[in-house]
Amino acid sequence: MTAAAEPWTAGPDAGEGLWRPASGCGPDCLPAPAAPDVSRLRRAGRLLGVLGMLLAGTGLAALLPVLPAARGRAALGGWALWTLRALGVRLLVRGRVPRGRALLVANHVSWLDVLAVLAVSPARMLAKREVRSWPLVGALAAAAGTVFVDRSRPRDLPGTVASVAGVLRSGRSVAVFPEGTTWCGAATDCRPARGFRPAMFEAAVAAGAPVVPLRLRYRYAGDPSTLPAFLGEETLWASVRRVLAARDLTVTVGVSAALHPAPGADRRALARIAEAAIHPSRRPLLATQLDLMA
Repeated sequence: MTAAAEPWTAGPDAGEGLWRPASGCGPDCLPAPAAPDVSRLRRAGRLLGVLGMLLAGTGLAALLPVLPAARGRAALGGWALWTLRALGVRLLVRGRVPRGRALLVANHVSWLDVLAVLAVSPARMLAKREVRSWPLVGALAAAAGTVFVDRSRPRDLPGTVASVAGVLRSGRSVAVFPEGTTWCGAATDCRPARGFRPAMFEAAVAAGAPVVPLRLRYRYAGDPSTLPAFLGEETLWASVRRVLAARDLTVTVGVSAALHPAPGADRRALARIAEAAIHPSRRPLLATQLDLMA
């Protein structure tokens, strides 16, 4: 049996519940301030390297529309990987993203998450509309085919879901962060209360595409750390400076087994199963999993 899908509408509380989730993470979730691990000269070198990669990104943005699709994806993945390296961040991958289209879903800790996901699988991203106006990054995001969402217009949500489904039907993968906001990844009492938002899972159901959960974990000097987290009222520059000053920072992307929803599957159940693959403490009942996959 398969759980029946509900008619897809954006309810009156969609703006609060689906589009503007919030975490309770704040400065207390970050490690205590410490002296930089690397010298000022090394930090300056990293910063110059990152600026160089951003400038390279503007050139890539101009080339992506004319490059063959496979070469464009390879170039985008390479750019993301080298940008991580310029920042002094090492990427480890556990598992392999299946070939072909998929809805890639990941937990959300940092602005580094986007680079890590693109380096593993250069999919089209789902991003808030404001990213489109960011210097350099916005142009690259648009050229890479990012699907932009206007979170001030919650009734546009069904149209956004339809756009993501269309991309999946075209054979391309789409990457989303269904928690909707960053959180530290460690303190369970401050993660977004409703967990994974189910909206974009409807796109996978509608397109008949698999869902691949990606588990992002950060380590600093070999130990789990919230150092790369980007939280609350902190400025992006403050977060970037903390990353530039760190030695031995690693991001691990764990690729879970693909989920293949049956036609008409319940998007909420699918979201819970994907969330449990990334956060095992939220593992749902086995019966629900079997029912969804039947």
